[in-house]
Amino acid sequence: MTAQPVERSGWRMPPMDGYTIDDLLTMPDLPPHTELIDGSLVLVSPQRYFHFAAMDLLVTGLRRTMPSDLKVAREMTVVLDRRNGPEPDISVIKAAAKKGMKQTYFEAKDVVLAVEVISPESEARDRLTKTHKYAAAGIQYYWLVEMAGPDDHPVVEVFELSAETGMYRPTGTYRDRIKVDKPYSIDIDLTAIDEL
Repeated sequence: MTAQPVERSGWRMPPMDGYTIDDLLTMPDLPPHTELIDGSLVLVSPQRYFHFAAMDLLVTGLRRTMPSDLKVAREMTVVLDRRNGPEPDISVIKAAAKKGMKQTYFEAKDVVLAVEVISPESEARDRLTKTHKYAAAGIQYYWLVEMAGPDDHPVVEVFELSAETGMYRPTGTYRDRIKVDKPYSIDIDLTAIDEL
């Protein structure tokens, strides 16, 4: 059953038990890129140019060597459970999970890699909340990307889900180039952000 928000002064009051994934996917007039975290709607602040450029660089690089059984998606809701539907900046998904052009979300079981580009307003969510939620949902790989150094280039922290602990373990931090073999062979020149 979908929650019925109470309207007061133009603002929606959340339902007593919080919002559900059904609410997120069907509620009209939500701002773009609204996420559902622990039953609360999270609105995204305007982004810096770095955010856009880093996403563009990584999406292009991920597609360059991507096997045919995978696809890259930008800013699509990932349903983790009934009360959580975050929107990773980039998701590498199983190709079979793409159902059509009107699709608005993916299931966590179909996400191979989730990537978050950290913004000042999202740092705690990306580093803490989403890290735990993506791991609990079984997403095998997670990248955190942030602007660093005097040149403002991306730094990518790479994590892999541990079968023993069910938590992410760091596997590397990459500054000028990310070259990894999981979830597939990836080689991206991070300094190329200057060309965007």
